[in-house]
Amino acid sequence: MKIKSFAELGSLLTGHHSLKQLLFKNTFWVSVSLGVGQLLRAALFIYMARILQATHYGIFSFVLAFVSLFTAFFDLGLSSIITREFSQNKEREKDFYSLVSLKFFVGLVTILAIVISSFFITPSFQIRKAIWIMAFFSFLTQFFEVFYAFLRARQRMEYEAWANIFQTLLLVSLVFFVLFRSPSVINISQAYLLSGLIALGIFTFFFHRKILPFKLSFGLEVWSKFLKMSWPLALTSIFTMLYSYTDSIIMGYLSQMAQAGWYNASLRIVKVAWVPGGIICISFYPVLTQFADKARIDFQRIWDYFLGVMFILALPIVFGGMALAERIIITLYGQGFDPSILTFRILIVMQGVGFVSVAFSNLLVAVNQQKKIFWTTVSGAVMNIILNLILIPRFSLYGAAVASLISYLVVLIFYFWFSFRFVGIVCLSPKVSLIATASIFSSIAMFFAVITPFVYKLNVLFSISIGACIYGMVFLSLALIWNGLRKQ
Repeated sequence: MKIKSFAELGSLLTGHHSLKQLLFKNTFWVSVSLGVGQLLRAALFIYMARILQATHYGIFSFVLAFVSLFTAFFDLGLSSIITREFSQNKEREKDFYSLVSLKFFVGLVTILAIVISSFFITPSFQIRKAIWIMAFFSFLTQFFEVFYAFLRARQRMEYEAWANIFQTLLLVSLVFFVLFRSPSVINISQAYLLSGLIALGIFTFFFHRKILPFKLSFGLEVWSKFLKMSWPLALTSIFTMLYSYTDSIIMGYLSQMAQAGWYNASLRIVKVAWVPGGIICISFYPVLTQFADKARIDFQRIWDYFLGVMFILALPIVFGGMALAERIIITLYGQGFDPSILTFRILIVMQGVGFVSVAFSNLLVAVNQQKKIFWTTVSGAVMNIILNLILIPRFSLYGAAVASLISYLVVLIFYFWFSFRFVGIVCLSPKVSLIATASIFSSIAMFFAVITPFVYKLNVLFSISIGACIYGMVFLSLALIWNGLRKQ
């Protein structure tokens, strides 16, 4: 795709010319939004942990996890259904503001549920107050999701990207200001709420002027129709939230606030490690769905590329994270976060499993096997809750990390089995196996190179860069050797 001028570049990134151009444009803007958002939030949380230290950072992590547990109730799976329905039939856009009003009433009910539940989860009034503030912030951010769903249906990802970046910059700026001036869990929560109010007000005005004029609308028939379509996604989201936040909530309930702080400090870095995997999923998923109904050989080829790339990304992240865990944690958080080191090593392995697991999840969705994903998610959530209830009281944050790793492994096994049984292609082809093997050897070489005293004592960014170069060189050498042998 040759670009001869800035005008052509602008047209490529904002226009609607062809399927290939739309896929490129959407992938580009979502990648920018995801990358910038995750990196800025990671920097914010790392600095927050250094300022608040483990106990108070653990309190805020507990508040955030508890409110996030209700996120699925705010959305009820409506965002995905709005995008699907509006993209298939533009005439349904007249229902949009009825759905906005539905989100408003559902949000109020969810806030009430959070407030009532807060009295049972903690005896501390200050923690309950922070929960209430963050509940209203979550309520505001859910309106962004319904607006974004509309923009995705119209293939206007660039608006979503800029809005998300603006929202993140505003949030990060206000929270950094609070951390410099008067750091406390309550003040940070208020900064979150203020950023949500300002960002939503500005974006609603933009949406009204540029996209669709704002009006009040209530339609019980519209509510009923969309809720009937969205409930399976809502249930899946609910169990996903249980899967994601049970560990922090249990630690908070048991008053293990410092442990929750150490645990979430590790988890925050692990989430950043997922960014390249998320971008690859965004890039491959539309193509995977496009070829699901085409010739089997083409579908197999796309799947092999997808899974191969996920192995290429996952394995060096796991081996590199294991090797440099201590350097990464101490450099980012300081000596007070030593307990996060072992947790990070367990969670980075979990994330490596997650890379492969998400690939299989996308494969199942591409061939219309969403029910298998639902039951797998339910099984993983139930197992995660049981393991957390058993392990956290005895092993605290390390028990939580092990519970997450075991749950991810079980989910991957289920996904692989369902893909093997119902997809109709080779899930782990010789080509992918070869890529995985080369990636393992390259990662082992990188691991031993990075733990040598000379490289290990360098600045952690230099150590990571050297490790990445070694991994790339060994992997490329193995690929060249294989190609040479194959031609003989």
